[in-house]
Amino acid sequence: MEHRFQVDLRGIVDLLSHHLYASPRVFARELVQNATDAITARREVEPDWSGGAVTIEPSPDGVLRVHDDGIGLTESQVHTFLASVGRTSKRDDLGFARQDFLGQFGIGLLSCFMVADAVEVVTRSAGGGPAVRWTGFADGRYTTEIDDTARDDVGTTVTLRPRADAGPWLAPDQVRELVTGYAHLLDVPVLFAPPTAEPVRLTEPQAPWEITYDDPQRRREALLDYGTTVLGARPMDVLDLRVPEAGLVGVGFVLPSAATVGQGSHRVYLKRMLLSDDARKLLPEWAFFVRCVVDTAVLRPTASREALYEDDLLSTVRQGLGGQIRDWLLELSVSHPERLATFLRVHHLGVKALAVRDDEMLRLVDSWLPFETSRGMMPLRTFRQHLSMIRYVETVDEFRSLAAIASAAGTPIVNAGYAYDAEILQRLPRLDPAIRTRRLDPGELAARLETLSPGQLALAANLLATARSVLAELDCVPQLRQFDPVTVPALYVLGRAAQEQDSIRRGQEGSDELWSDVLSAFADVDVDHRPELVFNWRHPLIRRLAGHPPGAALRHAVEALYGQALLAGHHPLRAVDSAALNRSFLALLDQAFTDPTAGPGTPAEETP
Repeated sequence: MEHRFQVDLRGIVDLLSHHLYASPRVFARELVQNATDAITARREVEPDWSGGAVTIEPSPDGVLRVHDDGIGLTESQVHTFLASVGRTSKRDDLGFARQDFLGQFGIGLLSCFMVADAVEVVTRSAGGGPAVRWTGFADGRYTTEIDDTARDDVGTTVTLRPRADAGPWLAPDQVRELVTGYAHLLDVPVLFAPPTAEPVRLTEPQAPWEITYDDPQRRREALLDYGTTVLGARPMDVLDLRVPEAGLVGVGFVLPSAATVGQGSHRVYLKRMLLSDDARKLLPEWAFFVRCVVDTAVLRPTASREALYEDDLLSTVRQGLGGQIRDWLLELSVSHPERLATFLRVHHLGVKALAVRDDEMLRLVDSWLPFETSRGMMPLRTFRQHLSMIRYVETVDEFRSLAAIASAAGTPIVNAGYAYDAEILQRLPRLDPAIRTRRLDPGELAARLETLSPGQLALAANLLATARSVLAELDCVPQLRQFDPVTVPALYVLGRAAQEQDSIRRGQEGSDELWSDVLSAFADVDVDHRPELVFNWRHPLIRRLAGHPPGAALRHAVEALYGQALLAGHHPLRAVDSAALNRSFLALLDQAFTDPTAGPGTPAEETP
């Protein structure tokens, strides 16, 4: 047996008018949009017709009338188009291509029920026949009647009377602001006609990017001025955007300050009617430093016409606009290097994100973007001159602890501790197969430091013996080298193999007995895989310690140097490390404030 759905029309109206749209403000857009579509339809059937205007007539009591001289509707069309919820082809029923119209869903009029309990439409068709009055109510009812008192000209007038709680939305100043915001780029004249003043045109004859200038620089300055009104701050630069297959044209503004991924939102017009001031996914994710203002004739809106529908065409547009931004950056590198340098200082993160996947942008980054290196800030192309291998470290802390020593050892390094840096360095061989890059192993760096002569090693025998005893309890081994800068007394070096073993040891310390036994199977206690504390023979303190006799003071000095090296290298402290550091600190303080003329452990007398 066949049954029909039971549809609550009151509920449908409530759902569409109160939950489809994000805000009641869209009623102004829908009214102007329907009026503009009616004018477009009349131009199709009457090519010689010279009219076409939308008139907004507010009144002090809150009643709003919107009149157009478009094609109008017959009585049968009123029933079909104004009282049919869910039809998506009303424009096709009129006999015209859907892309000629702003609306496509046939539900825009329902947005008026967010501000009014009743919507009145008086319409006279260009095809002849009497005027028809249609009145729709928020509870799902509607009435129709022939209106012999209506104006004689062809067109449609929509009248709204505000609900008790919606009066501010229909106030004249509010209506003018809403209509201007949505419709100011329409090529159809939209007139604001309050009862006590002359009508004012709210639409502009040309979009800012359509205005022609004799001087390209004047056009650029004018667009930058427009961008200032859009962004609230003067853009760094402006570029023209165009994707013909989507009927898209407009401009992109380069933000004057740094932005982050996910913040990008764009102003999008659909056939010159504002669709959204907060459109997303128009650009690739990496292009978050650009804000767009564009008009499109083909991209599909969502049902509420407040966002873009995600489909293959939008994906094509995203790729096309991304390519144009990429080409603009490459053009800057050739023709305006000073502007490129300014841009890179602010928006280097977006450029690096693109360089990870694009070889041309990788080449631009290699040539122009400064990287932090042990030789100073410089582009990678400059850094790698006369180097057979580019070595880098992957954390900022590691770079800070090793940079000066790496330079002294003749092994300059790059700080790849920031976003995308390591990936960029790994991709450099794509530009030239002769380029070689490798992550620096700190153990390799320690091996390059200058060794001591046999005589120097003999002088340091007591220090090394004490250090071996003290550091064995800390899973570390001592080394003695001489290196610059002389201000560094000791360096904590954690090689790659030692890092792995250290991770296992830390895991054992923080795990239960079962997991500790499992991890112990992977532990390698080979001394060669332990961290190294490298003493710097060039530091005066190390040479003085080498001449100090073995004993508690020397042991505490080694513990103190160990703790200081850990802190200087930003290495995490284990419980045993903190204990050694505290023990040495307190012991050395106690020794410093002990009276040398008194007995052992006797505190110095305070000076009266």
